[in-house]
Amino acid sequence: MNAYIRLMRLNKPIGTYLLLWPTYWALFLSAKGWPDIDLLIIFTLGVLVMRSAGCVINDYADRNIDQNIARTKDRPLITGEVSPKSALRLFVFLLIIAFGLVLLTNALTIKLSLIALALATLYPFTKRWTHLPQVVLGVAFGMSVPMAFSAQTGSIPLSAGWIFLATIVWTLIYDTFYAMADRDEDIKIGVKSTAILFEKYDQIFITFLQIILIIVFVVIGNLFDLGSIYYFSLVIILIFMIYHQLLMKKRQKELFFKAFLNNNFIGMTAFIGIFLSVVI
Repeated sequence: MNAYIRLMRLNKPIGTYLLLWPTYWALFLSAKGWPDIDLLIIFTLGVLVMRSAGCVINDYADRNIDQNIARTKDRPLITGEVSPKSALRLFVFLLIIAFGLVLLTNALTIKLSLIALALATLYPFTKRWTHLPQVVLGVAFGMSVPMAFSAQTGSIPLSAGWIFLATIVWTLIYDTFYAMADRDEDIKIGVKSTAILFEKYDQIFITFLQIILIIVFVVIGNLFDLGSIYYFSLVIILIFMIYHQLLMKKRQKELFFKAFLNNNFIGMTAFIGIFLSVVI
């Protein structure tokens, strides 16, 4: 059982948090306050299940790669604790659970979930043919935004597109940090990433993306008429970004990974700002 917990990363919830925050942004903004409780439960469970499924299919796709990377060589598919067939069966089982949850919503959300499923399945394989797998991951994570709006309101307004964009940009930032920690080993085994694409200009690109993210957050605040508390949360987010810049300057793998983990606080802070603006 412990091997399956590790395979689904239930012992490492950071990925669940990173997917959960944009989902909550969208749910609370679409409802202009508390979303329907049943939807809050459905989407929270859906995030947990789909993140677990994503980890399983990722490890399955990377089972011949992970053995060459120090950070991933102890994963259950590498050590033999879980067989590839068992991993695929678990992946299908998790998808069935996720689809069962989506069936509790409406037709539009169900249709969108099929796109989300395709992207989540495709993502682990993209690192073999493009330097932009982080963009694919961002779009996959971002699908929770239109799904939340469609489930809550029955439609997807243009304003939801800005939250979708924020999710993509934010994912591109933190997953590039993640890739930067593995860059040397990825180059040796031929895996592609934005960290490899950006090369020595990685800090410049991340700075540019951080500026874009702040601008998009400001636009969201204007579109949804959020208050001063929300804009104060953006100041805190900016402080976190400056901290990440300082971590990057030292050019150490463990600090790149620390910046990745610390991005959880950016998502959390944005949610607190949204929550306090629409609920209070």
